[in-house]
Amino acid sequence: MTLNELKYIVAVAKEKHFRKASEICFVSQPTLSVAIKKLEDELGVTLFERRKQDVLVTPIGKQIIGIAEEILERSKDIKQIAKEAQGDLTTELKIGAIYTIAPYLLPKLIPSFHKIAPNIPLVIEENYTHVLADKLKSGELDIVILSLPFDEPNIETYNLYEETFSAIVPNEHPLANSTKPVDLESLEDETILLLGSGHCFRDQVVEAFPGLTNLNLQNSRLQKTFEGSSLETIRYMVSSGAGISIFPCTSLSERDEELFTIKPIKSPVPKRTVALAWRKTFSRMQALELFKQAIESIKIPCTQSSQ
Repeated sequence: MTLNELKYIVAVAKEKHFRKASEICFVSQPTLSVAIKKLEDELGVTLFERRKQDVLVTPIGKQIIGIAEEILERSKDIKQIAKEAQGDLTTELKIGAIYTIAPYLLPKLIPSFHKIAPNIPLVIEENYTHVLADKLKSGELDIVILSLPFDEPNIETYNLYEETFSAIVPNEHPLANSTKPVDLESLEDETILLLGSGHCFRDQVVEAFPGLTNLNLQNSRLQKTFEGSSLETIRYMVSSGAGISIFPCTSLSERDEELFTIKPIKSPVPKRTVALAWRKTFSRMQALELFKQAIESIKIPCTQSSQ
């Protein structure tokens, strides 16, 4: 059994195709096929069911490939530990962040990190929490920035800060001139614009105010029209007078004052905790600590430290 053979079976499992896997591994298809057959013979099991159009991973194959992924990831760690022990901090750091955090934190974070660690390139990805979780566990990402709760096996988290939620209303709306905090549970005649399913921020808002989805079903079809939208889309929908929404406070700034009115929410004010997450087996602790330092060195408005 060799690392190359493990690399080949992981590639086939991912691509569900021998030719495509061989291209990713930069070997000929016969070379890859022979190596995988050799490994199956050595183990005495069938890892893949070969079909005309694709490949099916067998149940035992899934177990073995899961272990193979861990071994390949740890083999990378061996080289990385040796490099960092020699003071080499030049390997890229692959970062993921959810959609409702990335646009508002990363523009400040990236310059801060490059100042602290100028030789470490950052590769950035925005995505949904469940996608980032899968990529973190598979080693495609090193660190992710998301909101809690995030309970995944073999994953460590580090709380960064807490932020409250605010209501945003059109400037012409009667609530814009009210001196009272917005009571979201009493907005029976209002259109509430929320992110679509898949966004953890939507889930957090609905958890705090479960009646909001019922209001939309009873009074408006706009919510279905804009499911899956970004905060930026909803920002301009509110500005146009289409409805009211709830935003995390870090996504709001002085530039929004011309678009709509930002209102506090009646107590208890909902909030979320933003955290870092990484694999327990992640070996680049020096790079991780530098990344933490970079975040903690920047000023993030309307937040409180979670430490």
